[in-house]
Amino acid sequence: RAAECPTLYTVGTRKTMASFTQQLVRTMASASAAQAKRVIIKHVTVVGGGLMGSGIAQTAAATGHTVVLVDQAEDILKNSKKMIEDSLKKLAKKKFADKPEAGSQFIEKTLSNVTTNTDPAAVVHSTDLIIEAIVENPTVKNELFKTLDKFAPEHTIFASNTSSLSVTEFANATTRQDRFGGLHFFNPVPVMKLVEVVKTPMTSQATFDSLTDFIKALGKHPVSCKDTPGFIVNRLLVPYLMEAVRLYERGHASKEDIDVGMKLGASYPMGPFELLDYVGLDTSKYIIDGWHELEPENPLFTPSDLLNRLVEEKKLGRKTGEGFYKYR
Repeated sequence: RAAECPTLYTVGTRKTMASFTQQLVRTMASASAAQAKRVIIKHVTVVGGGLMGSGIAQTAAATGHTVVLVDQAEDILKNSKKMIEDSLKKLAKKKFADKPEAGSQFIEKTLSNVTTNTDPAAVVHSTDLIIEAIVENPTVKNELFKTLDKFAPEHTIFASNTSSLSVTEFANATTRQDRFGGLHFFNPVPVMKLVEVVKTPMTSQATFDSLTDFIKALGKHPVSCKDTPGFIVNRLLVPYLMEAVRLYERGHASKEDIDVGMKLGASYPMGPFELLDYVGLDTSKYIIDGWHELEPENPLFTPSDLLNRLVEEKKLGRKTGEGFYKYR
């Protein structure tokens, strides 16, 4: 019959195919819409129990989120919990100066929202958001994300707290590039209001909105940035710090006068050398070396011989007792 009535057969086939195509499009649109929904973040996993990770965990727990803080060893996590408790006591003393009982309840409730674990893969099965705050090493971060991608639910959003590395590179280590972004918090996390929300070329609008909503729920102020070296703050701050070092290296001014000049002349709370020592000279060197590798012709990213020498001598700033200044 097909040979006898080619036109009739073609029309019928077209109708069937059109119907099938419409159904397929509706199904795909429905699935896409389900994936595109914002995630209401309630359960958070923070990987990395250092200063930043502990601060992020504390801030999330203090705003009613349930948090699992993960690190490699129990003694690290024990220290993390102590850091959180000490920080909460300081906050409660200011926030509840006239209501000590309310302060005690605030501390107790926040601490009850935080649990710890040494196995990230075992705790991400029901989390809404994973925030990575481990060492600034791309290989280590990629391995972590690649592993957790296998165990986390489909809806889980991944985020990195990196201050200088490519978020896009980390996203490419997973199968959820659309559910991946950057959340760059500032130190000390419980105090600093700003968070840079970093959007890669693959980050979906729903993911970006979910991350922005989460930051607002923490009581922080989100600013949006594309995945560019240093994002907003460090892209401006690090070249400024490096130029201060070069000014000193050239003998144009003493480090003390440069610090005083920026504090009194520009109303900065800290001078560049004080800030370098506070951040850690090794951290600043790591950032500028990485940027120099990416853009070797950019004069803003030229490394400093003096900074390199201090790092080589283990004079890293406040954390070692000596950097540009001595602290002991």
